Amino acid sequence: MRWTRWRGAAVDAVLVLALLVFGLLATDLAGDNQPGSMPVDALCRTLIALAALALLLRRRAPVATLAVVSVATSTYLVLGYPYGPILLAFLLAVYTVAVGLPVRPAALASSGAFVVLLAHVFASRGPAPGWTGVLPASAWVVVPFAVGVVVRVSREAASRTRAEEARERAEQGRRQADEERLRIAQEVHDVVGHGLAAISMQADIALHLLPKRPEQAEIALTAISRTSREALDELRVTLGAVRRGAGREPVPGLARLPALRDRLAGAGLAVDLRLAGVPRELPAAVDLAAYRVVQEALTNVLRHAGVAHAEVTVAYRADEVTVEVTDRGVGAAGRFDAADEPELPAGLADGHGQAEGHGLAGMRERVAALGGQLTVGPRPAGGFRVWARLPVEPSP
Repeated sequence: MRWTRWRGAAVDAVLVLALLVFGLLATDLAGDNQPGSMPVDALCRTLIALAALALLLRRRAPVATLAVVSVATSTYLVLGYPYGPILLAFLLAVYTVAVGLPVRPAALASSGAFVVLLAHVFASRGPAPGWTGVLPASAWVVVPFAVGVVVRVSREAASRTRAEEARERAEQGRRQADEERLRIAQEVHDVVGHGLAAISMQADIALHLLPKRPEQAEIALTAISRTSREALDELRVTLGAVRRGAGREPVPGLARLPALRDRLAGAGLAVDLRLAGVPRELPAAVDLAAYRVVQEALTNVLRHAGVAHAEVTVAYRADEVTVEVTDRGVGAAGRFDAADEPELPAGLADGHGQAEGHGLAGMRERVAALGGQLTVGPRPAGGFRVWARLPVEPSP
């Protein structure tokens, strides 16, 4: 702000100096071309200097500046001095009022200046044009006033546009922040849900074995320790993205499915992992979504299916990757966090009796956001199937 004021003062100083020098030098030439005008003398030069120097205050006191310039210019013309550069100072004073003040006060001030300027039309020591000079005199007010108003309106429109763009950027930032919070919340849900499900199952096994086979219980407790540590590490990575910015830590992907299989094996769920096609590097969002779908599906097999075996198939194709999780458990009822959801009224569950809890909703959101397809439901031969297709840009 201070730099802007100093820059404006410097511009005004240069402008005033130019008008002053030009006025003092060019007025003599203007008088030579206007027979009947009064010769340039010391009073004439004093009035030219006064009109020019008054413009130094035009930004701080535009109305007072216009008043001084109007009186100096009108006195100059009434005394019969030639039309010349002093009128440029008058033009600039009117423009400054029009561009710096609202239309009504600017119009009032400019009208007063016009009345003062009209004095020379009817009373002058030089040629007095009379009524025929009213129209030319009005042009010296109307033209700079109109230009000033147009510039002021343009500046206000540009300022409003910048303000609206700033509001839109702020709103977009808030939306992106909300979306990021939702994404992080979904990640935390998946990490914590899977980890707690595995820990719960291993704890049940340990409690069952502790009285009779304590050595086997120790294996289950060791698995609990390992699972909780891995879940905490993954949770730390996820929350670290919030503190340091997303993208700075490696995110889970299909390459971690063997580790997920081993962790679930310790919880009592054997997973048969099959690959079709040639594994390749996938976009981070696709890789993470595919992994989370498999993780959520296996977590719910562990929680609700009542079986000790599940199959996972990952198929790589040129323009897509598909993941499929199947089991031969109890079917759809109670799957996907239904135990954590409030009881739904009749008609709000799907055709297989499955309530859409956070897990299934999260799956659908992840897959839909990437333009993919998700199929969830019981198998005709028994058990349950989760299948997801995620499009991938084909490699060049």
